[in-house]
Amino acid sequence: MTEGRGRWLVYSGAAFDIWLPDRGNHFASVDADEITEHLHAKRLRQHKISSSAFSVLPSEVVEDVSTLPCYRPRIAFRDVTKQDNTRTIIASLVPGEVVLTHKAPYLLFVKGTARDEAYLLGLLSSMILDWYARRVVDISLTFHLLNNFPIPEPDGDDPVAARVVTIAGRLAAVDDRYAEWAAKVGVEVGTVTDKATREDLVCELDACAAHLYGLDEEDIGVIYETFHTGTDYSDRRERVLGHFRNTPTVDAVQDGATVA
Repeated sequence: MTEGRGRWLVYSGAAFDIWLPDRGNHFASVDADEITEHLHAKRLRQHKISSSAFSVLPSEVVEDVSTLPCYRPRIAFRDVTKQDNTRTIIASLVPGEVVLTHKAPYLLFVKGTARDEAYLLGLLSSMILDWYARRVVDISLTFHLLNNFPIPEPDGDDPVAARVVTIAGRLAAVDDRYAEWAAKVGVEVGTVTDKATREDLVCELDACAAHLYGLDEEDIGVIYETFHTGTDYSDRRERVLGHFRNTPTVDAVQDGATVA
């Protein structure tokens, strides 16, 4: 989404929310040619610094301005949080051709696929991982903390992980700005068009995340009962439990079980 010819929007953390890549609260706008020239020069410098994530990229990639992350969708998250916020991890797949401030850091995938990106986005957006985050994050979600979050790494044919990819892909690919990314994930854009579908997918995502973290129904109950003081998550808990009981896990598939 651009603002006028040749200009890109600048996002801070306030510009996006969970499964909402553009809240309309933009920080500023900037000339597209000027900012890409600046970001290209900056990446060339950082490529020479061993502590930079860009240092592991091949030189031919770094020297090609068209490979700059800003041209494509990427996972960004809010740096600032507070203990009394209803959510701690606020991550979103922001569209390409936008610029992010330092209060909206993004994840650079130096290897892996779009499906890996969708899988991680799904877990980051679940209340299951967020429950853990709320116990280690105080006022700022830094890379030092984020890099140490437990992320399950199931086998490539795990049906629950595959479902996380599909759900996250559908929820993230809101329009044609995500067409190329969605095709790589294996979903179509714009398939979640009503609140009921969105809420059901969000609950199913939590159920899948619970399976991937090896939780049981009692654990799920504890998560929603202790997530945020003063908020009643009983309805969401019951909906998540319903999906949890009907999720086709690896064991169920191997045993030949079917799910209605």
